[in-house]
Amino acid sequence: MHRQASTAIAVEASPSRALSGSPEILRTEALRKTFHSGSQEIVPLNGIDLHVERGEMIAIVGPSGAGKSTLLHLLAALDTPTSGEVYFARNSLRSLREAELAEYRNRAVGFVWQRHHLLPDFTAAENVAMPLLVRGKAHGQAIRVAEDWLGEVGLAGRAGQRAGELSGGEQQRVAIARALVNQPSLLLADEPTGDLDERSAEAIFELMQRLHRSHQLTSILATHNLSLARRTDRALLLEHGKLAPAGGAKPQGERG
Repeated sequence: MHRQASTAIAVEASPSRALSGSPEILRTEALRKTFHSGSQEIVPLNGIDLHVERGEMIAIVGPSGAGKSTLLHLLAALDTPTSGEVYFARNSLRSLREAELAEYRNRAVGFVWQRHHLLPDFTAAENVAMPLLVRGKAHGQAIRVAEDWLGEVGLAGRAGQRAGELSGGEQQRVAIARALVNQPSLLLADEPTGDLDERSAEAIFELMQRLHRSHQLTSILATHNLSLARRTDRALLLEHGKLAPAGGAKPQGERG
């Protein structure tokens, strides 16, 4: 029982201050990831040092294959680094047990994919409720919470519609609601507008900005859309395994 209590604190507690004295929620140190293809070593991430303050919205841009998805997967504990560390608040993800990592993925992080990965024969509400059901919440209560979130993303009237019958933009709204239904503090989005037309992409980005502010999220999105990236608090370029400031973004602290 004592171990379970400490797990909840490690994953859910709001960090007051990181060790550096800044209001830091996420940090990586010398993060490196390598893959092997035959005798060739591929290094998409080669010593990434990233500091993210609570409440920031950050865009990561870069060419296809640069490692943007790989970086997000490491931050979400969906993959493990070859070397280096990822810290959420004061906790190294490497030091967490598997049950604690599962709790981190389910409660602390919301993830939005480019391809929404909805279950097409289930309703919008059932798809949004899935993370709650994984936690053991009663079905009826989970559906009610899911319906509230569908209202937040502008789909109050579509809760009973099968996901496969929704438009691409509506499906991505359902995916965003599903990512946030557990009220995470960290939202990670991998090309969330990549499969959408320009009008739908704009609407989804504006929705994410609104939810970011209203729910006091920390958001990191990987995107090819430089126009959208410039509207975040900070844009970073991932190229040749390294992160650097990307030109054209708003100065840090100038938040919309």
